[in-house]
Amino acid sequence: MNTEQARFNMIEQQIRPWEVLDPSVLSLLAVVKREDFVPAAYRSMAFFDTEVPLPNGQVMLAPKIEARLLQELEVRKHERVLEIGAGSGHMAALLAHKARQVVTLEIDPVLARLASENLKNASVTNVSVVEGDGSKRLPTAGPFDAILLSGSVASIPQALLNELKVGGRLAAIVGQEPVMNAVLVTRVGENDFKSVNLFDTVAQRLSGFDEPSRFHF
Repeated sequence: MNTEQARFNMIEQQIRPWEVLDPSVLSLLAVVKREDFVPAAYRSMAFFDTEVPLPNGQVMLAPKIEARLLQELEVRKHERVLEIGAGSGHMAALLAHKARQVVTLEIDPVLARLASENLKNASVTNVSVVEGDGSKRLPTAGPFDAILLSGSVASIPQALLNELKVGGRLAAIVGQEPVMNAVLVTRVGENDFKSVNLFDTVAQRLSGFDEPSRFHF
């Protein structure tokens, strides 16, 4: 496989047609080596338009979904970002190139170690991988400028939205199969949130997020 040609084709044939046109996002996808975050057994799938299997039945989001969510969050260099669902660490690596600091939370200890190793091997130094359950009390302190849920949820818990700074954004895939919606929620005031539907898709459920009421402080 010609890796660079496959990467180019992924960007031009999958990601651009999905309305990902931000030059900074497109150039980042060329720089961050997605194949380095894919398990060796599935390396040939790194640039496919599909989810990639990870240990313990988990998956990486498809490239176009990651790219679109990254674009919509509009992360800036001074910002602090929380990701829930580290997976292989690929999305955290993308976020790290745009943010000042990224905290990525992973409930599965095997994936937490995998993400840590992949990020270290990629020389990404501004990401903290924290093992913990994002559907319960957060083991890390907010507030955050941006929050990304790298998987789907039944609905977005208010307690998680409260971890946003005013002006902060949260991106998540919300709903039930067969149709879910990617949404962007912006905290426009202390008690005021604005939500925008971005696109329809389907993604694997994040552990613990079938019952939003379980998220408590």
